[in-house]
Amino acid sequence: MPEKTAIGGVGKPLPATPSAGESYLASLRDWPSRVVIEEVRPQIDGGRFPIKRIVGEAVEVTADIFADGHDQISAQLLFRDEGAGWQGVPMSLLENDRWSATFVPQRLGQAYYTVEAWVDYFRTWRDGFQKKVDAGQDLTIEFLIGADHVRKAAERARGRDQQSLSHWHEELRNPRSSRDFKAGLALDAELLRLMERYPDRRAAQRFERELAVTVDPQRAGFSAWYEFFPRSVSTKPGKHGTLRDAAQHLAYVAEMGFDVVYLPPIHPVGSAFRKGKNNNPQSTAEEVGSPWAIGSAEGGHTAVHPDLGTLNDFDELVARAKELHLDVALDIAFQASPDHPYVKEHPDWFRWRPDKTVQYAENPPKKYQDIYPFEFENSDWRALWAELRDVFLFWIGHGVRIFRVDNPHTKPFVFWEWLIAEVKAKHPEVIFLAEAFTRPKIMYRLAKLGFTQSYTYFAWRNNKVELTDYLRELTQTEVREYFRPNFWPNTPDILTDELQSGERGAFISRIVLAATLSPNYGIYGPAYELMEHVAVSPGKEEYLDSEKYEIKDWPLGRPDSLKPLIARLNAARKQNPALHSNHTLEFLDVDNHQLIAYAKTSLDGSNVIVAVVNLDPRWTQSGWLSLPLSDLNIDATRPYIVQELLSGSRYEWFGPVNYVELSPTKINAHIFRLVQGE
Repeated sequence: MPEKTAIGGVGKPLPATPSAGESYLASLRDWPSRVVIEEVRPQIDGGRFPIKRIVGEAVEVTADIFADGHDQISAQLLFRDEGAGWQGVPMSLLENDRWSATFVPQRLGQAYYTVEAWVDYFRTWRDGFQKKVDAGQDLTIEFLIGADHVRKAAERARGRDQQSLSHWHEELRNPRSSRDFKAGLALDAELLRLMERYPDRRAAQRFERELAVTVDPQRAGFSAWYEFFPRSVSTKPGKHGTLRDAAQHLAYVAEMGFDVVYLPPIHPVGSAFRKGKNNNPQSTAEEVGSPWAIGSAEGGHTAVHPDLGTLNDFDELVARAKELHLDVALDIAFQASPDHPYVKEHPDWFRWRPDKTVQYAENPPKKYQDIYPFEFENSDWRALWAELRDVFLFWIGHGVRIFRVDNPHTKPFVFWEWLIAEVKAKHPEVIFLAEAFTRPKIMYRLAKLGFTQSYTYFAWRNNKVELTDYLRELTQTEVREYFRPNFWPNTPDILTDELQSGERGAFISRIVLAATLSPNYGIYGPAYELMEHVAVSPGKEEYLDSEKYEIKDWPLGRPDSLKPLIARLNAARKQNPALHSNHTLEFLDVDNHQLIAYAKTSLDGSNVIVAVVNLDPRWTQSGWLSLPLSDLNIDATRPYIVQELLSGSRYEWFGPVNYVELSPTKINAHIFRLVQGE
């Protein structure tokens, strides 16, 4: 007899305990899967973070799926809401072992998805059977093999499907039936449908992770924000406005078609080191200070400034906003004035310097003596975290569902991940906007951690190359899966060089770009519609006589106000689904570098929008615009109507190349809706 060779090498004894290989074999099911699943997309950082969608927005999932040999495979996309069971949808082969399927989240909160695949023995048999039929070969044994596959499926089936499969099994084995009759049965599409309903998945391979989707409300994906200071809306010049005044002012905002009204902090303002006009470190007793210097003897982050009114007044403002189909967004700034109750009650929550004073906020050469940052790395950090979470919960209890968060990049990432998860576990409808003008990776990290929307660099992207490159980064890379941009051409802190020109054309082009290049956008008003443009000094991006430090009396009825134009712009946004997302954004060719053109199409293809914007705020610019008509669902052999949504004009165009001309003295932008002519 031949000599037996011990496992592990010649002459070595068998191991006393199972080897790693033996342990692996023992752990397997009936047999190991032969399927490989790779490159599942979308997937953020290996599944560490969820992607984002709004309710009803599709998630297209792709994966590379293959197996050894020549057997055919089948795959399905699995998806579920949190706490619910899995649902499956078949995946389709695209090309080169790339598979795809889509599901649509229908509930707020978290949803999950993964991919499963298996060797499809029936499809493999059916493919070979078809080839043998075509070749005229003997099919006797093939009928028996196919019938066995059907029998096993019948054992997995239930009800009427089980009866149908059992009947197919008997017919495929029936020796009295003709070859052609049984071949027709074997290749019948109904049999294939039933077999796909009850596949043999004993050796199915499932992707190693369940990937998550954060499902947000509609407002997260499409919104127009308007910021104003309640203290500046009094009907009496120079008098401190109230929340009751602000409630009356909401009609003005609604007339322009905005749907989110954003209020800077409404809390008591500290007296110590209160800033005066133009950020003057010296102030008089009459000066109102900065709303971001939060806290006084009257209370802190859950109190209302006495000059603004009461919590009841705030509740009435929220109710009035709902009547006007507006959502109220509240500013959350986690910092304190020296007078904030936290400073005395929780001194450990602040950084104390060697001279026994608290470290105030600085951004050299700027100093903010009226603001104390929180010290998150302190021994009482758990209590601090819980208190700050409860600030959100307090205002949620008063009807707020949208929060603009001030400078979140100056607080720990882990804090935001915890807090947002805590809040959204109870209130998945809440929206967090990150006001973080910082480095790109930090902005993206905050979005991954849970911020629903994000401020961007749009304010500083002005020429054609800058705009196209930036939008392609936001819409054509992985960033689109988790980072929702919210474009703001101005804020109380930002008066860009572009707007400091004071040119009406600049204000028009910038708001049209913001409102059509991003589904979410906002302006700080009435500074924007009244084209406020004087900087505090040359080279500074700050307003002279900034509303951050004083009450303003705005001449809202000024005849040159952009209010009518903004109303038409917001109406165009609401009436055209193509502008509700960036999924189909495509930049178009136009032979003038001062003109930028782009198209958007609704997901069903029925709504086509083309925007052309003059980037020159002073001079008329013209050029020839090239349209990819087939991509825009327009028949190039027939005339088509171009409806200009800002002016109401109509044009008949023919062919892909047409002339456009834009003058800053009129309207510096076109928003065209394309309609196929009769």
